[in-house]
Amino acid sequence: MKLLIGDKNYSSWSMRPWLLLKQFGIPFEEVLIHLNESGTKSAILTYAPTGPGKLPCLIGEDGSATWDSLAIAETLAERFPQHALWPRDPAARSHARSISAEMHSGFGELRSNMWMNIRASFPGKNATPGALADIARVDAIWSRCLDTYGGPFLFGEFSIADAMYAPVVMRFNTWQPALSEAAAAYVRRVTALPAVKAWIDDALRETHAIPYQDVCP
Repeated sequence: MKLLIGDKNYSSWSMRPWLLLKQFGIPFEEVLIHLNESGTKSAILTYAPTGPGKLPCLIGEDGSATWDSLAIAETLAERFPQHALWPRDPAARSHARSISAEMHSGFGELRSNMWMNIRASFPGKNATPGALADIARVDAIWSRCLDTYGGPFLFGEFSIADAMYAPVVMRFNTWQPALSEAAAAYVRRVTALPAVKAWIDDALRETHAIPYQDVCP
């Protein structure tokens, strides 16, 4: 398989499936395509001519293309059932799908005001009422999951839900909003994961810079 991704410093959507593949030891070839360049879309369409020309995009062994981070996660869960990408328990799985979908479609104020930029540090900035409300909701989601399922990750073992929220962890490291003790400890655990650390290390080595408003959230 090939996974087409954008710049690791900025592309939160790309981080999610990349992290899943790395964390579960699923072999793949990484294809990095720089965002916001004149040839970005054409480069993507070279690999996935039937898609919308957006990242991330998973190219299967048969040449099939799956785009959108949540669609890729679901595809991986289907193709590799030996791995518990979703929790095995039906009730926990329903809960994990719900909070993953909420992350996928919501939190617009957080996305707009506290974009992902791993190389930057903006402690205390852009704490708008809307962003703070989104942060409070994320904190509540994490705290409930950790309390319900016992940690160390949202549903005990690492799952798609943790991958969906990993870019939020990156945002919190950059913007450093106030968090509950449980949420702050979760941020530290996710940041310390070898796969996450590898993504961060790669992002720190990148030199490509783009305007934040042009980056997928």
